Amino acid sequence: MSFWSKVREQLAAFVAYMAESPEYAGDVRPPARERQTAVTTERALSLSTVYRGIQIHATAACQLSIAVERDGQAIKTPPLVEQPDVDESQSAFIEYAVTSLYIDGNAFWRIIRDGAGRVINLVALNPNEVRVNVEYDRENRETITFGWRGLTLKRDEVKHLQLLRIPGMRRGLGPIQAAQIEVRGALDARDYGAMWLSDSSIPDGVLSTEAELAPGDADKYKHVWYGRNQDGTPRDDEKNNSERLRVLGKGLSYTPLFLKPSDVQFLETQQYSTIQMARLIGAPASIMLVAVEGNSETYSNVEQEWIGYVRFGLMKSLREIEQALTDLLPRGQKARFKVDALLRTDTKTRYEAHALSLNPQTGWATVDEVRALESMTPLTDEQRTELANRKPTPAAPKEPISA
Repeated sequence: MSFWSKVREQLAAFVAYMAESPEYAGDVRPPARERQTAVTTERALSLSTVYRGIQIHATAACQLSIAVERDGQAIKTPPLVEQPDVDESQSAFIEYAVTSLYIDGNAFWRIIRDGAGRVINLVALNPNEVRVNVEYDRENRETITFGWRGLTLKRDEVKHLQLLRIPGMRRGLGPIQAAQIEVRGALDARDYGAMWLSDSSIPDGVLSTEAELAPGDADKYKHVWYGRNQDGTPRDDEKNNSERLRVLGKGLSYTPLFLKPSDVQFLETQQYSTIQMARLIGAPASIMLVAVEGNSETYSNVEQEWIGYVRFGLMKSLREIEQALTDLLPRGQKARFKVDALLRTDTKTRYEAHALSLNPQTGWATVDEVRALESMTPLTDEQRTELANRKPTPAAPKEPISA
């Protein structure tokens, strides 16, 4: 008989056994795997890495001010940009927009206009409550409306911001929606680690022997080990039994199941999940307090990481907000976030760069331009006179070099 014939014969015998087993009642098919439900926003935010990553984006965006330009020249900030929602601060409005984009992939603003059609207020809507409807006429022209709390809002009544636009999808795609399997894996790893010590099904140790045990001996040894009678009933003196000593016979030996603290807390898994979620959310690893293996953290590396974060992480949500505000401003006006605050170096490096720009021979900037970069007002006439009369500090004499 060939090898494959033996395999088929054994499989047939196994199937026959399964069919006769009352436990399976003739159904030898494997149980159907339950369909995994989608990870909700609330459950995803229960991961500290996801919550922290989104909070980093919101905190960074809230620190930035918005300037309005016309023909490249800064103008006075209009009320619509200074406070888009009259009932909220500008930072709160921006925070709601950024968190909505990273949590849902979408942000919706309801536009309030006056009698002349000018935009006078913006109200941030809960993206979970907004439905995007698309209808086509006979000429295949589309009409987009938004359903919100039983109302049907036209396209000029709602501003729709999207984190990532996908062809064929009317709603933006967010990181939580795009990477459901990875987020669910991080949740499962966290829950498994949290239940490891509290789960009563995990044994404390193993009683072992090389001798053959009679039926029921294993249960008797287990009961005696835990201070009970052989049949499992409690002893009369169990309440007063404070003995910590166990006596083994029949060649029994006890091996405790010890785990290192790093294994109990699943530190390697947690670090991998943190890096994975930081990459998914687009938050800097250094701010997430995790080190990527093989990378050395230096000041230069962290500075470059922040530049990359602003350009390729945070800038997408900022550009959505900028463009949405620009579309609602009068024609010719543009809204721009001042991202310099996130890219500024330390004080010493900044001042050294200012000194180079003010150098009389090679400089290219004025004192007032440098003061503007530091958010300072221009010099007054008195300050200019004092600065002109100020004598330069003599350089310290060099010590002679001894022979």
